[in-house]
Amino acid sequence: MHTVVETDVLIVGSGPAGASAALALSTYGVPNIVVTRYGSLADTPRAHITNQRTMEVLRDLGVEQDVIAQATPQHLMGNTTFCTSLAGEELGRVRSWGNDPLVQAAHELASPTRMCDMPQHLMEPVLVDAAVTRGTRLRFDTEYLAHTQDADGVTATVRDRLRGDTYEIRAKYLIGADGGRSKVAEDAGLPMGGQMGVAGSINIVFDADLGKYTAHRPSTLYWVLAPGATVGGIGAGLVRNVRPWNEWLIVWGYDVTAGAPDLTTAYAESVVRQLVGDDEIPVTIKSSSAWTVNEMYAETYSNGRVFCAGDATHRHPPSNGLGSNTSIQDAHNLAWKLKLVLDGAASSKLLDTYTAERAPIGRQIVTRANKSIGETAPIFEALDGLSPGTPEQLWANIAARKDATEAAEKQRAALREAIAFKVYEFNAHGVDLNQRYSADASAAIVPDGTTDPGFARDPELYHQPSSRPGAKLPHAWITSGTRTLSTLDTVGRGRFTLITGIGGEGWVKAAGAQGQAQGLDIATVVIGPGQEYEDPYGDWARLSEVADSGALLVRPDGFVAFRYATATQEAEQLLTDALRRILGHA
Repeated sequence: MHTVVETDVLIVGSGPAGASAALALSTYGVPNIVVTRYGSLADTPRAHITNQRTMEVLRDLGVEQDVIAQATPQHLMGNTTFCTSLAGEELGRVRSWGNDPLVQAAHELASPTRMCDMPQHLMEPVLVDAAVTRGTRLRFDTEYLAHTQDADGVTATVRDRLRGDTYEIRAKYLIGADGGRSKVAEDAGLPMGGQMGVAGSINIVFDADLGKYTAHRPSTLYWVLAPGATVGGIGAGLVRNVRPWNEWLIVWGYDVTAGAPDLTTAYAESVVRQLVGDDEIPVTIKSSSAWTVNEMYAETYSNGRVFCAGDATHRHPPSNGLGSNTSIQDAHNLAWKLKLVLDGAASSKLLDTYTAERAPIGRQIVTRANKSIGETAPIFEALDGLSPGTPEQLWANIAARKDATEAAEKQRAALREAIAFKVYEFNAHGVDLNQRYSADASAAIVPDGTTDPGFARDPELYHQPSSRPGAKLPHAWITSGTRTLSTLDTVGRGRFTLITGIGGEGWVKAAGAQGQAQGLDIATVVIGPGQEYEDPYGDWARLSEVADSGALLVRPDGFVAFRYATATQEAEQLLTDALRRILGHA
């Protein structure tokens, strides 16, 4: 008998993109199945930096506290150190990941959340467990082989790797979240830009008590400038903390044209000891693996009923810690759109906005991550470490910076400047939070007729909150009775939210009427003295950029879709037109 399993959405891959897609869909009540060819979730740390925007997504999906409970907190992440080895000379530090006092203040103003270090082997179980609890059906040892699609759905052929037989899963939509060598993306024919395999790197996971070298300068990353470390794509040998201060991951480069070295335990231990600088400390090698640095991005994220997310669409080095963050945010963007289309509230045209919104972000972060690699070179240049020479010459150059000479003073200044410039990798707050969707490209954003003022400061370094359509809703602390909550806590949960103030009764009435007419759950939030929500600090009044009687319509993913500055007798017609455009009915 030919058995076909049926579901609304089939997700291939259980990494950050696939797991968060499953979690969001199950949270919204959409039946879904996740298949993964592997017999378990991630067993190595891999991705780890978790930025504020992703924590906001996880807050919306109800797992923020589960992540915080297991993650390394922000205050232990921030002394990014450059040295000759952990036991050797220190060349300088960068206050990173929001731990610079000025940046820390910006982080607190920008979001109700805090970034953290959540290794992938801990993150995936949080996402998957919550997804399964809410309804996701998960199948390990199930390999995606191929798919066909028609006007009504997608039929995927999968193989049970335990039994060895194949069967079909029939879904209305397919999400390919199967990583940097995505077969789903290949089968869907997604056009790609850039190239794969631009450099080679090795991950070495090991246990060692390195507290005496690191606890006084707590950090996620320790960069080691050592002979041989510049062959790979990340610019230097890297010692990454996984769990303070006993579990670690080293990233070491190799010449990709010559192929990866033989990853024996002896080889791995030799690399560990070179970067740690201690031949006596006990070391236990847990795993070693080779990978390539990529610079590739999908120009289109979908083909018909097949969508891709995460590393299937943007492939880049770990610089800036953007990989899993962008993957989770891809899934969050796509899930609510699938929900509304499957419910019949939205036209399938809404799904076209997924590529329109996320592809530019994917390309941006691929460019940024690879650019950050190149920005390591000036550190070597300051020490004449890029020119051919012996290890002894590099050590002599490093020692020369301590001389009381004019040349050494210039060298010290150049080194300080080069290390400080790494702020574009380790404190790029704007890269994390300044994502904007264009109304020119996406029909799910309604232009409000105002001129975009641009950014007042460097948009990669500094977050600039805005209520312009296409921007993430600004965070402000407000109150409701004895509760203090963020404006972000009033939106999301898979529904649209209309935010207004005193004098905005017409908008509230219009939202109620349109919710009923469009088959939508539209929450209404009124902020002002004597209202359900109050603005005691005046922060929302400064950030909303509309009059008290104006309105913001916020999408389920927390992005502003529509804005009108004041009250108007045309509120219902304006909201009708806006929703018709967003939902693809215009």
